[in-house]
Amino acid sequence: MNKQDITCCFTGHRPSKLPWGYREDDLRCLDLKMDIVQALVGLYQRGFRHFLCGMAEGCDLYFAESLLLLRQVHADVTLGAAVPFRGQADRWSAEQRERYHRILDGCDSVFLQQEQYAPGCMMARNRYMVNHSSLLLACYNGEAGGTRNTILYAREQGLEILTIPVE
Repeated sequence: MNKQDITCCFTGHRPSKLPWGYREDDLRCLDLKMDIVQALVGLYQRGFRHFLCGMAEGCDLYFAESLLLLRQVHADVTLGAAVPFRGQADRWSAEQRERYHRILDGCDSVFLQQEQYAPGCMMARNRYMVNHSSLLLACYNGEAGGTRNTILYAREQGLEILTIPVE
């Protein structure tokens, strides 16, 4: 078994596509976060130890924070950040930037796709994660966009895909 066999990457929606937006105290958001934790526990029990996250606002940060909690219980868990470009969080709110950097500091590795933003860098980041994983965990509401594109690419690459519905 190689590292890719026990690596899971994540994709999910940003706040603009979530019914609760940035209101993380909404019960639907709390339910989704619990679903993510349960999925991660199940993946750990299946032997997954390495996890990759694209570090976008919304579901990516929920995933990363949940993973860091899991690592407190299971020291053999690693979190890799796949950052599409330097300064990804520069235009976010101060609170979200602080959250991003706190999570980034907790990561075991950081892959920087490129120095500056350019069209296509987000999808290049997503392809990197898929290409280094055997399973994709997705929080998905069925809409077109980056999450759907990542799911389609993962399917083309033969990855197992687990979907957590976003409602």
